[in-house]
Amino acid sequence: MGGCKSSDQVMMEKQNWPYDFALSEDFQKTEQRGCISGRLLVRDRYIIEDEDLYAASAYIGLALPGEAGSWQRECKGYQFWCQADADGSFYIKNIVTGNYNLYAWVPGFIGDYRFDATLTISSGDDIYLGDLVFEPPRDGPTMWEIGIPDRSAAEFYVPDPNPNYVNRLFINHPDRFRQYGLWERYAELYPDRDLVYTIGESNYATDWFYAQVTRRSDGDTYQPTTWQIRFSLDAVPPNSTYKFRVALASSANAELQVRFNDEARAVPHFTTGLIGRDNAIARHGIRGLYFLFSVDVRGAWLVRGTNTIYLKQPRNQSPFQGVMYDYLRLEGPCVVPAANSSPKAN
Repeated sequence: MGGCKSSDQVMMEKQNWPYDFALSEDFQKTEQRGCISGRLLVRDRYIIEDEDLYAASAYIGLALPGEAGSWQRECKGYQFWCQADADGSFYIKNIVTGNYNLYAWVPGFIGDYRFDATLTISSGDDIYLGDLVFEPPRDGPTMWEIGIPDRSAAEFYVPDPNPNYVNRLFINHPDRFRQYGLWERYAELYPDRDLVYTIGESNYATDWFYAQVTRRSDGDTYQPTTWQIRFSLDAVPPNSTYKFRVALASSANAELQVRFNDEARAVPHFTTGLIGRDNAIARHGIRGLYFLFSVDVRGAWLVRGTNTIYLKQPRNQSPFQGVMYDYLRLEGPCVVPAANSSPKAN
């Protein structure tokens, strides 16, 4: 009964906010605030050629003006968010007056959306934006993919904890990642070699470790790790360009170097440089600051038959340096699809 009362109380407080008992002139009452609504659609012509998809359950919000995705790093201004309905419709209310950009991200799709215009919210405004269209990054058809683009590493393999560190609250729990020391299990599972994932054979739920971390060796020293993705191509068109998308759910003082079919190459084909300080690995989290990297892959780097992508995390000063992947995708050479639009449920 206590739990029910608590839940009811939460709902009542949410409905009563913003409260009318605050006397400060700096606290705006409901009638002094504004509202905004609309519908968000997703356009990906490599999924459906002539129709837009509903941005079901999209996270849509207002934050200070900036670049797409800048709301993640913004900590000085107000932010107001909601989750869209099944048809992409959204309604954000009780917005403090001011200038904002409208941002969104959609589960199931990579990238960030930003409405082009700056929105000015005045007292009593009820602004309807109509249909907005998000075109997630896409250059060609999907050759293969690993994971689910939801800004989380929860779908990957999360090992059982060391019995000495078990938190019984999270045994048989959806948040099984909330256990101490899971990063140490990587070295136990891969003591002498690193993870190798084969497209068409491996399963990311069982074969892709939830975080690419360092490997502890003797004493308090740590080794860099290099993961491999192996895949086959029936042909590589001359002068073609593929696209490799890497979405990270978290990074902690890490670097991701990418090499194609040449692990010993002195200079990687791509590197992120040193990124991230969210410490999600050390804090038993499954997501942190989101990063999306898009790598142009020259056809000359690939071969007909078996190919290997080497993902190296070279920073190795501590056990917590590493990345959590959200989603990886290889796109084939661009094929221009048809273009028309009408909304349809996903």
